[in-house]
Amino acid sequence: MAIRETLIPMFVILPLGASFLISLFGKRSKAFCDIFSNIVTAALCMMSVYSLFLTKASGVLVYRVGQWVPPIGIAMVLDGLASFMLLTINLVAFCVTLYSVNYMEQYTKKWKFYTLFLLMLTGMEGVIVTGDIFNLFVFLEIASVASYALVAYGTEAEELEASFKYLVMSSLGSMFVLLGIAFIYGYTSTLNMADIAATLSQKGLGKIMLFTGALFIMGFGLKAALVPFHAWLPDAHPSAPAPISAMLSGVLIKALGVYALMRIIFNIFGLNQAMLSVLMFLGTVSMIVGVFLAIGQWDLKRLLAYHSISQVGYVVLGLGLGTPLGILGGLFHLFNHSVFKALLFLNSGAVEYSVGTRDLKKMGGLKERMPVSAGTSFIASMSIAGVPPFNGFWSKLIIILAAIQARQFAYAFFAGLASVLTLASFMKVQKCAFFGKLSKNNADAKEAPVFMRASMIMLAAVCVISAALMIPALSKFTIGAAADVLAGGTRYAKDVFGGIR
Repeated sequence: MAIRETLIPMFVILPLGASFLISLFGKRSKAFCDIFSNIVTAALCMMSVYSLFLTKASGVLVYRVGQWVPPIGIAMVLDGLASFMLLTINLVAFCVTLYSVNYMEQYTKKWKFYTLFLLMLTGMEGVIVTGDIFNLFVFLEIASVASYALVAYGTEAEELEASFKYLVMSSLGSMFVLLGIAFIYGYTSTLNMADIAATLSQKGLGKIMLFTGALFIMGFGLKAALVPFHAWLPDAHPSAPAPISAMLSGVLIKALGVYALMRIIFNIFGLNQAMLSVLMFLGTVSMIVGVFLAIGQWDLKRLLAYHSISQVGYVVLGLGLGTPLGILGGLFHLFNHSVFKALLFLNSGAVEYSVGTRDLKKMGGLKERMPVSAGTSFIASMSIAGVPPFNGFWSKLIIILAAIQARQFAYAFFAGLASVLTLASFMKVQKCAFFGKLSKNNADAKEAPVFMRASMIMLAAVCVISAALMIPALSKFTIGAAADVLAGGTRYAKDVFGGIR
């Protein structure tokens, strides 16, 4: 086995090992927790960048766990889509751990936070690189269980209630996924995803696999918080500490929900028009319902949570179109939303950290006292609203153009309408939180500490710089490579078996 294949399991081993070490030694030193966690997430981020070059040069890479050859043995797979998702997750994770150095000081026993955080990161990385559908479920549960505990981390009544609701509904989603895996195994007699794809391409889907697809849409739809499976998200995300809210809305619902669903529907089942039509419909409904529910909110974090539902709808609509342009736009918006939504939740955490409230009615004029938080929040707000030249504009434009190209004019109209309503919602946020007259209650507000500011500035810079991914050369290297994997459908099976060395 070539050395380059050994990089793949390191995406799981590194955060899992770090979680174990912090649980052992973190009790004795907060500094150790902060430094070690940031070193690990920075290393994962650099490895993710390297993986982009690796897959570009070598194609699909397959790691044989225990040297057993797939499909008999378990495989880990690194292709263009996996590399793209790893970069998205680890970029946000590094910024979140940097932010947590200061933010989590207000909580006791920081080592428990980092242990759970890295365990959640382990699960997400495992979901991305696994080539085995049952192991995908195992990693999904690792990430989910850690996230339940993190939502309840503050142990207040609101947090415990939200965590319990999240646990119950997410467990229901997991049950649908596990039942779907059981049907797949019964029909194909294999759990290797490439082997399942090859078997289904020969046997055909049949009615049982269409039913299985419906189970996966419900199961992963719950994980992704698509309407009507979204009820847990508006409680769970606002209740969690700001760094966890950023991870949940930024990347967790993408990795456990959107990515897993798309990998199965596109690369295992193949491009099935019935399933794609369902995804387009659910994406559009999520887009509209989420933004309407967000407009009336005055709790800043709850408003952002509803916008997560809306923006995931854009991603699912783009991917559901099933065209090369739609898939490209959906993946581009997935990356963009991960960045600007993580930034918005970190901004909300900085505001709450300084003024002690999430109520927009009790804010106002904070731009005077918190210029960095105000500036980065403005960039993120314009990005999510789709205002040029920020990154959100380009990905939304591609999705709308793809819908028009596919002659789905109603979906294009609703995508444009949701963007206008999103702009209205975030103009309210900017006006009530940062502009206007400074409230007497907030006269003593101070800017967020240095590591929190650094994290927000980095994500704001990405919101501006990532618009350059529209350049064909960069797009082809990053998002384009990921889009090719999905557009290739069941060619995934041939690529994986061809990548076994």
